[in-house]
Amino acid sequence: MERTSIRLGGVELTSTVMNASGPHSAEKGEIYELSARHNGAIVFKSCNIAGLEAPDNLKNRGVEHFAAIARDLVPRGKAIIGSVVGNTDEEIIKVAVALDHAGVKILELNLADDYVQNSVAPFASFDRLKALIGRVREEVGAVLAVKVPPKLTMEPRAVADLFKLLRVAIAVCANDLPKDLEVEIKTGSVKGAKRTLSQVHAFAQAGEGLLDIVAVGGINGGRDAYVAHLTGAKAVQVGSALIKEGAGALGRIDRELDALLAENGKGSVSEIVGQIRFAG
Repeated sequence: MERTSIRLGGVELTSTVMNASGPHSAEKGEIYELSARHNGAIVFKSCNIAGLEAPDNLKNRGVEHFAAIARDLVPRGKAIIGSVVGNTDEEIIKVAVALDHAGVKILELNLADDYVQNSVAPFASFDRLKALIGRVREEVGAVLAVKVPPKLTMEPRAVADLFKLLRVAIAVCANDLPKDLEVEIKTGSVKGAKRTLSQVHAFAQAGEGLLDIVAVGGINGGRDAYVAHLTGAKAVQVGSALIKEGAGALGRIDRELDALLAENGKGSVSEIVGQIRFAG
């Protein structure tokens, strides 16, 4: 759908809607089903070198399993986002390089997961974060994304500035909007004084147009996606709806988002990104 297409980190995507790393994205069959059912990007489940049996959220068959799938799908024009974990800097770099060589368009460093935080501690300090991301950036040519912990102890603006310095193009952030938030879709406005509404909103403001944001969490329908875009997200990742409905959830949300854009006279989703207004 042309209205929901976007450029993310400079990569042309046919839809802003994609799966979150994890649901329906570990086994070859389910990845190919996602590819067949939805034209948008496919996000692989986070992987390490040899694979993991635990924790369950990171259970995977290892990077070569995903690299082989990428080598098959990329020549067919599919945009693939590889998601990287590891328990050492060296493992993270090796996984990133393997996926990069397989042709993935975007590499997501999943630095938000407890598995990585407890072993590598990337957010222990700015120097630590800079060293790790800098080493990966030196080794890969793909567009780089970093998944940010939902409970970040650092100031978003400082982290965003570091990302820009290290040529990280995308931050994957929590779509942790207040549950009682009321958004007037037609005007893109919320009641009250100007304030930060979510981690997505904070990083979108801090990025100042030089850092693309992906919203993850709470995207169950087209309206959720629309609101996430208003707060600054250029793309959205779907998790729970995918688990409940299967691969068809992505297409449904994409169609609902497209319908809302048309209903409100928008020719492209780009017209609403970051356009939230405060009516206070």
